[in-house]
Amino acid sequence: MERRKALGLIAATGAATAASFTAVPSFGADTGRAAGATGQGKATAKGGYTFALDRNVKRTSVRFKNRYGIAVAADLYVPKNARGKLPALAVSGPFGAVKEQSSGLYANEFARRGYVALAFDPSFTGESGGTVRDVASPDIYTEDYSTAVDFLGLQKIVDRERIGAQAICGLSGMALTAAAADSRIKAVATASMYDMSRSMSRGHEDYYTPEQRRKVVDHLSRQRWIDAENGTYARLSHEVPFDEDGNVAPSNRVLPKTLPADADPITATFFDYYRTERGYHPRSINSTTAWTATTPMSFFAFPLMTNIDMLAPRKALLVAGADAHSLYYSEDVRAMAPDTVDLVTVPGADHVDLYDRKNLIPFDRLDEFFTKNLA
Repeated sequence: MERRKALGLIAATGAATAASFTAVPSFGADTGRAAGATGQGKATAKGGYTFALDRNVKRTSVRFKNRYGIAVAADLYVPKNARGKLPALAVSGPFGAVKEQSSGLYANEFARRGYVALAFDPSFTGESGGTVRDVASPDIYTEDYSTAVDFLGLQKIVDRERIGAQAICGLSGMALTAAAADSRIKAVATASMYDMSRSMSRGHEDYYTPEQRRKVVDHLSRQRWIDAENGTYARLSHEVPFDEDGNVAPSNRVLPKTLPADADPITATFFDYYRTERGYHPRSINSTTAWTATTPMSFFAFPLMTNIDMLAPRKALLVAGADAHSLYYSEDVRAMAPDTVDLVTVPGADHVDLYDRKNLIPFDRLDEFFTKNLA
């Protein structure tokens, strides 16, 4: 199966499973390690974490509002032996994941290394606010990074002049866009970067023809009428696929409930994280359901990376698996700003390996990058 047909093309059957949305904990409550969590690689269906909290790190549940008045839910990771003013990182991603998954794992590791790290759920997802659930906005998600910086900069333990951003997968484009527009973000790193505007509006490796792009726009426009008439928001593929006859063929799940025997390798790698004990979480869109069907409309209208040149003289480090289907995103951004952006490829790693495979994630290299650029 071609790579492009492995993304957003999963033919799931049956009704979409509604995403779970639970009441948020009280502000400032120390969550510690969630009941039922069994360590890295063992998820829980009771709202816990997919990794174990380091014994030298304290995790606190926090809430703050972005510029649009939406409450953003986050976990603040702080070294227990913290002294003085520390560097800090705003962390989020992947697209369709929650803070109890990969972003929390990254934040936990950075806090173990001496950073204050804030892993947050983007607006409308996870435990964050927003009336319509599981809708994505490149504008608001970019804002969420800046409001995370607001929050971090108000903490007495944080040095405002040493705040950076770490993003995973689909939130990487928003982190780079935020950094280009917000000079308070002194450095930004990504892992398994995706440019979601490019992905949704042009398809994987830009395979959409002009005719297919128009068909996607027509599909989204028709869906607006359907949603308006029904007074609800349907859930369908955010990366719109085509069938063998050239017609749009969206699915009502990001991933199938069970993995077909003939599943393509890319679907299998995502399934192995989101739909197994390794990374399943009941609030994760990728684990349970699909995005709202009209989500791609704003990504057609809001191209990311347009102002990547504005990041200079600050720096970005992009980390990607050498075997990742998404490697080209990082390579292309590196080519756009070679004096600002550096790229590290990890031998033997695919896209999803950099979500949680700590033996493959180059944390030493990331630590070195932030130590130098948040000095």
